[in-house]
Amino acid sequence: MSTATGSGRLSGTTLAARAAAVLRDNDTGALVTASPKLYPHMWSWDAAFIAIGLAYLDVRRALTELGTLLAAQWSDGMLPHIVFTDADGYFPGPDRWGTDTVTRRPASVRTSGICQPPVHAIALRRIVDVARANSAVEAELAESFTARAWQALYRWHRWIARHRIAEPQGLLTIVHGWESGMDNSPRWDAPYAGVRPGPDLPPYVRLDTLGVDDPAERPSDDEYHRYLWLIEQMRRAGYEPAEVLATSDFRVGDVFSTALFAVACDDLAHLADDLSLPFRAEVADLRTWAARSRRAVADAADPVSGLAFDLDLRSGERLRTRTVAAFAPLLCSALAEPLETRLLSDLTGPDWAGHPGLAAAVPPSVSPRVNGFDPRRYWRGPQWPVVVWLFSFALRRGGHTALARRWRQEGLRLLSDGSFGEYYEPFTGEPLGSTQQSWTAAVALDWLCGW
Repeated sequence: MSTATGSGRLSGTTLAARAAAVLRDNDTGALVTASPKLYPHMWSWDAAFIAIGLAYLDVRRALTELGTLLAAQWSDGMLPHIVFTDADGYFPGPDRWGTDTVTRRPASVRTSGICQPPVHAIALRRIVDVARANSAVEAELAESFTARAWQALYRWHRWIARHRIAEPQGLLTIVHGWESGMDNSPRWDAPYAGVRPGPDLPPYVRLDTLGVDDPAERPSDDEYHRYLWLIEQMRRAGYEPAEVLATSDFRVGDVFSTALFAVACDDLAHLADDLSLPFRAEVADLRTWAARSRRAVADAADPVSGLAFDLDLRSGERLRTRTVAAFAPLLCSALAEPLETRLLSDLTGPDWAGHPGLAAAVPPSVSPRVNGFDPRRYWRGPQWPVVVWLFSFALRRGGHTALARRWRQEGLRLLSDGSFGEYYEPFTGEPLGSTQQSWTAAVALDWLCGW
């Protein structure tokens, strides 16, 4: 663990201690909230990263985090994107989602009605590795949990394969930008333009803009109207998967989520093989889904640049927006080596992580050279530590160890003031959005303690 400091930077030891304090302070016992003020609930893909960070503090507590999320799984297999606590101050809350009448939702917990990227098997495999490195006792805890939880994660993957894989393209379908985790990314501008909120959209008052210093960092009111209209459409469809797909004004094949699904299927299959779990047919399914998803990402890639683009499933148009998600083939090793090399060269070059003005040499969410780049506005320009972690982790697995180490170092540079921002202004390194963000603290712990 590095102990070097620069002006205003914490040592690695101090940064790790601060990250651990964030996770402990945000812990309600059964779950770690995404952040203390802006996000006082559990978010699905946040929880996966948070569990990885928790493994360095207490493997049992990390497994509890995943167990809490899995306890909110719907009977058809879906993992909801929000598991609500009793906390007030967040909108849209459970009443707006209206899932209380959905019998597939567990009666003991209130949830939203959509999902998020399927990164949970990736997290569980990472936790098993951490536990084995810690002690035989913790290894046994992690392996026993995996044996118990494996079928729940398989049912989650099966739900995606049954209800959200768009044929013949094979891309994972999202029905709301929130399902991508990249809520207001320019990736979704064209699909959102086709969302026409009806005059009967119930009134609402936003609360998210009250939790940040500058409301301009958040999505616009116009965007929020569209977000809530999509919820209203799904609510009226009873969150029935087929009916949602048939009636939603937003249906997009998401290359980034598809790449993550490929990796997660492989990781879940690996865990079954590693622990000799008796699920041969299910493992075969996972291998098939992984191969199909990886092929779908490759098919979505431009044959010259290697950049992969989402598909608007309503219009049939490729969404050729240059965001960090276009580098999705690197997450799942979808391309042949020459095109992967070209893609890596682009990502590390002056349009992206190699831009000379960046405070930390990691990719922003949108290239600074693209029209519409906004360095302060959510997914339209800022740097997101969790995305940097995903790419550095994938690069490390894929054998690009030098670049992975460099991005780890630069990612820690971004976090070195100890505020653990939700996202960062790429030229100044200013933390934006919510601070003391749990998943930011979690990836810092993995970089500091697990590499």
